Amino acid sequence: MKQNKYDEARFFSAYEKMPRSTKGLEGAGEWHILRKMIPDLRNKSVLDLGCGYGWHCRYAREQQASSVIGVDISEKMLQKAREMTDDAAITYLQLPVEDIDFSDSQFDVIFSSLAFHYIKSFDQLCQKVYRYLKPGGCFLFSVEHPIFTSREEQDWFYDEHGNRVHWAVDHYQEEGARKTTFLTENVVKYHRTVSTYMNNLIHAGFIIKEVNEPIPSDEMLKHYPEAKDELRRPMFLIISSQK
Repeated sequence: MKQNKYDEARFFSAYEKMPRSTKGLEGAGEWHILRKMIPDLRNKSVLDLGCGYGWHCRYAREQQASSVIGVDISEKMLQKAREMTDDAAITYLQLPVEDIDFSDSQFDVIFSSLAFHYIKSFDQLCQKVYRYLKPGGCFLFSVEHPIFTSREEQDWFYDEHGNRVHWAVDHYQEEGARKTTFLTENVVKYHRTVSTYMNNLIHAGFIIKEVNEPIPSDEMLKHYPEAKDELRRPMFLIISSQK
């Protein structure tokens, strides 16, 4: 059974209050870097894996993509996406990312934002994505950085006054499930190293084009002073690759 936390009422209620939920792409701390890595989408067919509210699907159409398919396991997320979308060129499908089944060479661009650390078998997904992309097609995705996912606690160490002392990295080389907390308890994420992300792509046949570990933008730091701590360790990893 694939994990579907977003259809749990308490989890979804907490997610709805996050800046990336209320403000869209501009509320996402990594967007200022991710946006620059997105290829020209004009007249392109796009697949968004783990599309959530559909923010990136709608952005693709704003950039004149010819068609967009958004896939998500969550009924609640797709309900929001459909409520916010009035575009016949965008199709939303409810199914686990691991279960996608499309035609060979169907898409020009396959994209994912912060979904693959919930996926157990990234290597198998890479092989599927490679088949579904047209020659020269782009596979671009973001995940929580392995420095962030290495420990189950996934939190800072604090002093007796509640100040953030440091971020610990432990069991980094030990890949696999982490039973952790995100918005609520009992969330399972899958930790894998940076080299595993990159080698899974290479072994599937991809050419890695660009890798980024984004820091908050000046605008984000201005409006969210607490974001300055994100300069102390990477929270996101973004990889762009080509078939």
